[in-house]
Amino acid sequence: MCNSNYLYLAIRAALDAGKAIMDIYNDPNADFGVEQKADNSPLTKADKAAHCMITHLLSVTPFPVLSEEGADIPYNERKGWHTFWLVDPLDGTKEFIKRNGEFTVNIALIENGVPTAGVIYVPVRKELYFGSFNEGAFKAAGIDYDHQPASTEIRSKAKRMPVSSFHQGVVVVASRSHMTEDTRMYIDNLRKQGVPVTLISSGSSLKICLVAEGSADVYPRFAPTMEWDTAAGHAIAKAAGCEVYHIDEKTPLRYNKEDLHNPWFIVK
Repeated sequence: MCNSNYLYLAIRAALDAGKAIMDIYNDPNADFGVEQKADNSPLTKADKAAHCMITHLLSVTPFPVLSEEGADIPYNERKGWHTFWLVDPLDGTKEFIKRNGEFTVNIALIENGVPTAGVIYVPVRKELYFGSFNEGAFKAAGIDYDHQPASTEIRSKAKRMPVSSFHQGVVVVASRSHMTEDTRMYIDNLRKQGVPVTLISSGSSLKICLVAEGSADVYPRFAPTMEWDTAAGHAIAKAAGCEVYHIDEKTPLRYNKEDLHNPWFIVK
């Protein structure tokens, strides 16, 4: 299982990637260099800069890296990977382009198809979510990408998740950019059960974090995602006592499949 040294290295990589992203985000003269990928999703200079930063820093470990911006590794090669890093250098590129701050850096360690450690950094808010099978899940505020805090400083600012937060009824978190008819039906079915439902919206992997920290009860996702979109959040959710299931709400998602698309899933 993941040791604390690997977790802290992933945190350092996420912070450095956050700085690379914010250098572009905060430059009033910056050209985001928006391109369209084959699936019509956007790609920016910030995605590329964060990818290069993370893959360079993680190269000191014995584990290969599978990143959204380097995902063309053949399955025949990666199917033998028992332990590897799964990375989304800039999750929420649409939110980055909109400049609403709801984008993240996601880094996960996968062992035998299971996410055992994860880091999610929100550079605009300077919030850090991290967790592992061994140590539990944490949220730390005020973690600045402009300097590299020691692990002791990060721990001193971190609160164990879930954070106790009472709310009535069921709080459902849904995608800001990808609300679907199936998601609306899921929410309507909850209401038909006579339970008060509160709906909140968020971008990127923050939706999983809201469930892990206790701010939301469930996140249904009935729209396309890739493994790198969920892996870090999945690890953190597991460490916080939650799970990311197929829609049967029994079978956890697995990683490093031949097809890197996720099935529809529910976080709770």
